Amino acid sequence: MVHPLSDRLLRSWLRCRRKAWLDRHGDPAERLWNPHRALQLADREKRLQQCIDQPLERCTGLGALQRGEPAVRLLLLRRDGICGRPTLLLRKPQPSQLGTFSYQPALLQPGRHGTREHRLTLALWGWLLEPVQGTAASQGWLINPRGQRQRLNLHSGLNHQMQTALTRLQQDLKRRNPPPLTHDRRKCTLCSWRRSCDAVAEAQGELSTVSGIGGKRQELLQELGIADRQALADTPGDWLLQQLEERGIQQPELATELIAQAIVQQRGIAEPLKADNPDPLPELHGAPGVLLYDIESDPDARDDFLHGFLPLSRGADGRFEDAASAPYRPILALREHGEDRLWQRLQRLLAAHPGWPVLHYGETEAIALKRMAERQNSEPPQGLVDLHQRVRQHWRLPVDSYGLKAVASWRGFRWSQPTAEGARCVLWWRQWRERHQRHQLDQILRYNRDDCLATWAVAQWLSNAAASGNDNFSPASSD
Repeated sequence: MVHPLSDRLLRSWLRCRRKAWLDRHGDPAERLWNPHRALQLADREKRLQQCIDQPLERCTGLGALQRGEPAVRLLLLRRDGICGRPTLLLRKPQPSQLGTFSYQPALLQPGRHGTREHRLTLALWGWLLEPVQGTAASQGWLINPRGQRQRLNLHSGLNHQMQTALTRLQQDLKRRNPPPLTHDRRKCTLCSWRRSCDAVAEAQGELSTVSGIGGKRQELLQELGIADRQALADTPGDWLLQQLEERGIQQPELATELIAQAIVQQRGIAEPLKADNPDPLPELHGAPGVLLYDIESDPDARDDFLHGFLPLSRGADGRFEDAASAPYRPILALREHGEDRLWQRLQRLLAAHPGWPVLHYGETEAIALKRMAERQNSEPPQGLVDLHQRVRQHWRLPVDSYGLKAVASWRGFRWSQPTAEGARCVLWWRQWRERHQRHQLDQILRYNRDDCLATWAVAQWLSNAAASGNDNFSPASSD
């Protein structure tokens, strides 16, 4: 069976050659549903409606083109074994075989700036239009999230680049095995093949699995003959420092840090950074309780929509209550209620727990409260403790990321919704705001509560590992 090339395959290939191969030949069972994709599609529909002054149904497909609608979306185009569905075609008053008008392709870019992927996709759509209207589109449009339009000339040079990319894509798809992993694996967060490639990267000891190594650093290390994580762990620090300095990298601690991190990950054992191993959480000594705090945010909308707290009181025996049965205190930040009301609710909750340290993981919570306090002409709350900062100050861990998910999972914590993540939580929130179905809100609250529990798992490990000198202490076994 002959499978045509498509604009989606081209876009996958431009992001990652391996992704395009997996899209065509990969095992569907290894492909994960990706909430980022669902968010992108929902955002596209919303932006399309803003660009078009009539119902989207009227502007969809071949009928809209034949009627000469001002805008046409999702029209399937085919040419020479290649197919594509332009996001949007905009009518212009230039005669074609369609009539007194013709069309130019438009692409809704997710960020402020267009990329090579966007330019070559527009070139492909313009080329696919030629059999339909008798002439290829000479121009295309990039539309940013603010609705601003940037004209792009679809010149011969750009079309040559597009045809070259299609040829190379076809060659890659004929390979028996997938292309190698991409150097810059930060993009993999959005990919449905992420888990499959993560397993390959870990099995091969890829440099990209070392915390602190991105695409550019990986390329630099490979240029120096350091092929994988084990090779980095075996590299003399003085030699690597000299090589980095010769290349203009004036960070004396970088060589030592990268090598030490590679060693820790190869051994699978955490390493204390301070010889006397001081208590990283002295704030817990004598505290009547702790507040575990986690925010859920929709970053694109700049909306911190949930402030979740898990209060743990300390008993007469000095032990904190069992977090699994502790009362969870969610505070929804509904915009229609206003920030004044949210601030008052947060103030009341914090005031009800005087002297309780507020444990959170990462800077999101502290920054959010500081900015809110400034807008409310008030003082920011005191007693916040960033566990991520304490982890980095006191320990080097055998993890490829120092995010909450990676660190808590390393200590044995498991989220009750295994596939839940921040992007899926945002999707649930948007769906709940639209439909107000209780189960979606319940999923959000459950995920946020788990984040609070994960924060406590890390805090327990920090305190108990310092007290015992044993980094292998499991929080699951603590009181």
